[in-house]
Amino acid sequence: MPRRVWRCAPLFLIPLLGGCGSSAGQAHPSPQSRFAGAEIVHPAAAPPLDLANYDGTPVNLEQFRGKAVLVTFVYTKCPNVCPLIISNLGTAQKRLGAAAADLQIIAVTTDPAGDTPAAIAAFLSARNMTGRMLYLLGSAPAAKVVWTAWHVEATPDAQDASLINHTAAVFGVGASGKLTTVYASNFKPSDIVHDVPLLAQE
Repeated sequence: MPRRVWRCAPLFLIPLLGGCGSSAGQAHPSPQSRFAGAEIVHPAAAPPLDLANYDGTPVNLEQFRGKAVLVTFVYTKCPNVCPLIISNLGTAQKRLGAAAADLQIIAVTTDPAGDTPAAIAAFLSARNMTGRMLYLLGSAPAAKVVWTAWHVEATPDAQDASLINHTAAVFGVGASGKLTTVYASNFKPSDIVHDVPLLAQE
């Protein structure tokens, strides 16, 4: 029996916005796909990520050609979904073993004011992700340029300004730089383990 998979076209019609990144994310089923994640029917070059890692090192996607890249949008004060996304990415990375050399994990802030380098360092340390991923920062205008390019929304919650309502998803970029897959916030680490070798060949 064929494995049930998901496909989406276009990607940005998938509803992935929720309070502090709710576990939304729906696509239409497709009979076949190589990927465990939702596959972009007509993949195109991923939008740019011209920001800096929290240690000040400039980052752009061109640096990672030849690797699978997983991009997500989070913030350190998020009480629920963001920590889960990062922890599950870390679990997948460990399960990949030697194949993790073909993977780069990148988080982009959805809270430029609150995500200080110190806060990010503590956030990553608490999840044993220090040195295992990048966490990109920038000014609010620079971050908004990236959000817009990736069709990501990030706005303070109307009832609690300390919370950010933002698009909760993980985007898979293939080795050629094309945006190829998307994962809802409740993805399984096994989905990533399955797809990373495929993305590394795209």
